[in-house]
Amino acid sequence: MYTFVVNGKTVSTEKDEKLLTFLREELNLTSVKNGCSEGACGTCMILIDGKATKACVQKTSKMEGKRVITCEGLTEREKDVYAWAFTHCGAVQCGFCTPGMVISAKGLIDENPDPDRDQVRFALRNNICRCTGYKKIEDAVLLAAKMFREGGEVPHEVFTGRVGENLPRVDAPAKAVGTAEYADDIRLPGMLHGGAVRSEYPRAIVKSIDVTEAIQTPGVVKCITAAALPGQLKVGHLKRDQWVLVPVGGEVHFCGDPIVLIAAETVEALNEARAKVKIEYEVLKPVLTLEEAMAPDAPELQEGGNCFAHEHLVRGDAEAKLAASRYVVTTQYHTPPTEHAFLETETAVAAPEGDGVVVYSGDQGIYQTKRECSDATGLNPDLVRVVAKSVGGGFGGKEDMSVQHHAAVLALLTGRPVKVSMTRKESMLCHPKRHGFEMEVTTGCDENGIITAMKATLLTDSGAFASLGGPVLQRACTHAAGPYNFQDIIIDGKAYYTNNPPCGAFRGFGVTQSCFASECNLNKLAELVGISAFEIRYRNAIRPGQVLPNGQVADAGTALVETLDAVRPYYEANPKAGIACAMKNAGLGVGIPDTGRVTLHVEDGVVHVRTSAACIGQGIGTIACQIVCEVTGLRPDQVVWDAPDTSIAPNSGNTTASRQTLFTGEAARRAATELRWALEGRDLTAVEGVDFHQEYTGITDKLGSDRPNPVSHIAYGYATHLVELDDEGRVKRVIAAHDVGRAVNPVSVEGQIEGGVVMSLGYALTEDFPLKDGRPTAVYAGLGLFRANQTPPVEAVIIEKNDSELACGAKGIGEICSIPTAPAVQNAYYNRDGNFRTALPLEGTPYSKKKK
Repeated sequence: MYTFVVNGKTVSTEKDEKLLTFLREELNLTSVKNGCSEGACGTCMILIDGKATKACVQKTSKMEGKRVITCEGLTEREKDVYAWAFTHCGAVQCGFCTPGMVISAKGLIDENPDPDRDQVRFALRNNICRCTGYKKIEDAVLLAAKMFREGGEVPHEVFTGRVGENLPRVDAPAKAVGTAEYADDIRLPGMLHGGAVRSEYPRAIVKSIDVTEAIQTPGVVKCITAAALPGQLKVGHLKRDQWVLVPVGGEVHFCGDPIVLIAAETVEALNEARAKVKIEYEVLKPVLTLEEAMAPDAPELQEGGNCFAHEHLVRGDAEAKLAASRYVVTTQYHTPPTEHAFLETETAVAAPEGDGVVVYSGDQGIYQTKRECSDATGLNPDLVRVVAKSVGGGFGGKEDMSVQHHAAVLALLTGRPVKVSMTRKESMLCHPKRHGFEMEVTTGCDENGIITAMKATLLTDSGAFASLGGPVLQRACTHAAGPYNFQDIIIDGKAYYTNNPPCGAFRGFGVTQSCFASECNLNKLAELVGISAFEIRYRNAIRPGQVLPNGQVADAGTALVETLDAVRPYYEANPKAGIACAMKNAGLGVGIPDTGRVTLHVEDGVVHVRTSAACIGQGIGTIACQIVCEVTGLRPDQVVWDAPDTSIAPNSGNTTASRQTLFTGEAARRAATELRWALEGRDLTAVEGVDFHQEYTGITDKLGSDRPNPVSHIAYGYATHLVELDDEGRVKRVIAAHDVGRAVNPVSVEGQIEGGVVMSLGYALTEDFPLKDGRPTAVYAGLGLFRANQTPPVEAVIIEKNDSELACGAKGIGEICSIPTAPAVQNAYYNRDGNFRTALPLEGTPYSKKKK
């Protein structure tokens, strides 16, 4: 028997297990989050005898006589202060890491009531945040310390909720102190635990499956093979090429392909049964490189061939323009696949509901989940309800089915609630990554540095199934020419299946890759012309009324030049700083149907904002509420955000393509306008029970349209990043100037920029996703993620230049903030040592891993 104190209460257990498991599963202390169970991420941080410690590396047998504190054990004063400080400073985005941050903050402040920033950064060194970039978390800790030192009440701030105000995020206080509910926090009566047995090989034929011993394991309720599936064998975002379960006779496409589903009373029984499943394979030679996939004699990995997407964009006469150019640069570039590394692994809970199922999930689109769970279960879509829980980071990695459809199938066939949760190892193996690209880019200019033409070839390994590889390739191609005023391009791109882990959406959506190549080429051209990297961009920067390389006329809100002007003083003070520009669309564009929808439901004198738009940390709920307050004049306490639920919320599409602020925001503005008209001097009781539903559809032209000036996307954001190095060659500072149209919530915009920059500093300098025989070789701790004490200052500069009424002038910021960082870093190192690096992560820097 092990006896110790948790949050002031004496507890005992005979079981020697991870302290994390005991706290969550036995005591239901769900503020202690399970991020990795590897001692790497810090989401499970607790205090043990006053010292901040990771619960996942402690055993209950070592707790005898010790005192443990979790966020549930904070005093009411502490909860109020931390919730207010973290909310006020904009330190909460997805929120999954935040309770652990609060615990580390308490451990520091209890010992040192007046810490400086360096001491805060050191105290947070074991807590990873993938969203915020750490600066605002540090601000929050310093503010909380000040509040504790000075005493007094937590300030009661009054807000109008209007656009442009730093309205506190609607979900931030609950996330800060650990009361927000994520899928893994759900506990339902009779709930089973489900999971998959996955392929041992990247490519093989399943010859036989024997679950005899597995089903006899005590506690096991159900073992399911493909033969027992009630629905389709394959699902998929755009192409149905992802196995729900691989049948006997079927070919596995990567090491993560699921073959058997098991539901059991406990996780222990589930894992024991998994180990007892016997699968016979005919092992085939895998296709693990682009070269192998492209070979004429390559095996066909999926129906239709290995090349599943091909984009060929031609405008003007690039060959002739290049031939006549004064300077031409041709360079080959490589960018690796990378892991999203969100803190919350994929989890879903499904339960029987009427004749169907309800699925609770943290993903990027409840209607996408509804469709694919319907496919997998064979249920009519009307019988599948999906409810969004808090999302512990997404960045594109939670757009595809991972566990939702498996939970739905198991719930349907067992008649009981089932939770399916991936381990960190499974997550890193199975969910689609950022695509690795091989690129060759040719860029020409005249004697004055005016760009004349561009030619590019882009090849990408999309892995085991298509996911969003086609649109990612398309966006990489359509944005490869950059935010400049020239119109002669030839861009050819191809995406291939291999037997590697799949690749799909990742913040930047292909533009991070092509922008790296095209921006680096510009620096070579500038050198040949004899002008600075800043000057070549300034001369070519797209201006209102000019024509982008895709033929679209830049609108009056275009502010790329303003972003360059914003960093000019820093560049002139440090000519060796690295610089890069970027553009990124808001909305799907290129003729794809794209609609945002919102229903405002009035009940008990409060306006409920209902939409399927997923909040994955970017704050769409707060943005929609602010737009409603702006239009109607209502107070923030009169407007609430309802969690997305397919039973009440209209379909507003996936959170992807930086689209929700613009599309759902505009739908909210239109619905709020209707509400304002209905009120006209009356209060909300006059419209009690009334729904105000509106939608906004963006009309764009198909890719390759023969219109002289097609509208490729509804809106573009523009950015310039500047990177300074210190004397030792480390990043000293990043200035990130962004054209956001209009900042609905400035502190949230800053947080997106800061987090996006830090994410791409990792992409540029430290992050990789090495594979061996189709399997990842890295663990979470080895991914190269930046930590608080390693992160340089990031200064976000917000440029507002958009008078459009569309979404009150706002444009998306979530993706573009990650795009220009890597080429700016490359330029800074080139200016420092003359080594023109063409591959990520950059080699030969103080951040480089030492090769064995």
